[in-house]
Amino acid sequence: MQVFTCPACGGTVYFRNLVCTCGAPLWFDPEAQRMVPEGDTAWDCANRAAIGCNWRAEEGVDLCSACAMTELTPDLRAAGNLPLWAETEAAKRWVLAGLARWGWFVRDDPGPRPVFRLMSEVTAGGVGAEVTMGHADGVVTLNVTEAGEAERARRQEELGELYRTMTGHVRHEIAHVLFLRLLEREGFAAAFRERFGDERADYGAALARHYADPRPADDSHVTPYATAHPHEDWAETVSHLLHLVDLTDSGVAAGLGWPGGPGRGYDAYGEHDAERLIGHALELALAANHVNRAMDLPDLYPFVLPPGVRQKMAFAHGWLVPGT
Repeated sequence: MQVFTCPACGGTVYFRNLVCTCGAPLWFDPEAQRMVPEGDTAWDCANRAAIGCNWRAEEGVDLCSACAMTELTPDLRAAGNLPLWAETEAAKRWVLAGLARWGWFVRDDPGPRPVFRLMSEVTAGGVGAEVTMGHADGVVTLNVTEAGEAERARRQEELGELYRTMTGHVRHEIAHVLFLRLLEREGFAAAFRERFGDERADYGAALARHYADPRPADDSHVTPYATAHPHEDWAETVSHLLHLVDLTDSGVAAGLGWPGGPGRGYDAYGEHDAERLIGHALELALAANHVNRAMDLPDLYPFVLPPGVRQKMAFAHGWLVPGT
């Protein structure tokens, strides 16, 4: 993620800021990828006051482009759901802003947008049934309960996952939507099946086998879940690619430098050489892991990427990034 400039005073502001330290209100324009000045396109998203959405509303409507993708919100009669909804929407905006830099889901993108159903396991009636995160035909269901840090940590421990965040969930599920979009492009299906396997294989049976006898990550699967089925291999691969692109972009934007790094002005989203991009990202991740260990914190990126995984990432990068 970029570091932004306040249009009023020129000071440094960040993606989630609603107000600059100078007192000026801020609106993020996902099309221009910048904060826009008051009096220019200063239209509040209808969710600004409730959940801190700082994106400008689309012309002629009361919601921003990100909030407009949400079809269902959690039961707000249960008081604890409001901050969980806010955190989930913030994660969604972050992911969408990155994808917009590749031309996905922006105004000039003619394809369908994802539809989000944001649900909580807690309602006004108490704790209800478990909400299963997933994707079906362009509709993404997210369990906002996991936006709570304690609950997310509990499930991370219970499931034995090294990395589990709301941003990660959004990236994984939206990768399924991107797959549907790419299927419409000539040559993608055949190339995908050669690299990942045939996604038409029985999905339910594959998941049943996975949960009965899970396999570890290996030379060509970035996580154990990626081994379950080609659909999940794609989603895990793409989500990790997005992690690494944004990690690099954020590090450069913050002014971090490391031996062999790309230096100031490098645009990770504009990089066409996937292997070079992954190399920069892993160098930065190793450095950040080292710093985290000084504070006895978990590694920032606790994964090893063998050659087979990198090849799959490069494949996804080549189809997702314009001009590659």
